[in-house]
Amino acid sequence: MTTMTSESSGQSAIIRTERGLTIAGTRITLYQLMDYICADYPLKLIRNQFHITDEQFNAAISYIEANRTEVEAEYQIVLQQAQEIRQYWEDRNRDRLAQIAAMPPKPDREAAWAKLQARKARFAGSSR
Repeated sequence: MTTMTSESSGQSAIIRTERGLTIAGTRITLYQLMDYICADYPLKLIRNQFHITDEQFNAAISYIEANRTEVEAEYQIVLQQAQEIRQYWEDRNRDRLAQIAAMPPKPDREAAWAKLQARKARFAGSSR
């Protein structure tokens, strides 16, 4: 764990953990804050979203502003990794969900299955 910046009490406010740049004493990464900052959320709403102290939030925002290039570069890597993981699981689940959908209903559930299919058909017809 690496210390990044200091609070007035002398303890580090931003630390580097295996999760990346993190607000000390929390599991909140600066990349989570960046999601909201990049979406142009007001700072007050971002602060309230994470239920952290004003001191923690101000330290995080100050760190982001002072190290914008580094934080932005790491944030882009985090976004890319998240997209790759999401794509992997979507591809993997797509095949499995198709297998499940192709399976016939169990004999003791045929009546419920027929009722569900009828409701789906009725719903699809009413939404057009």
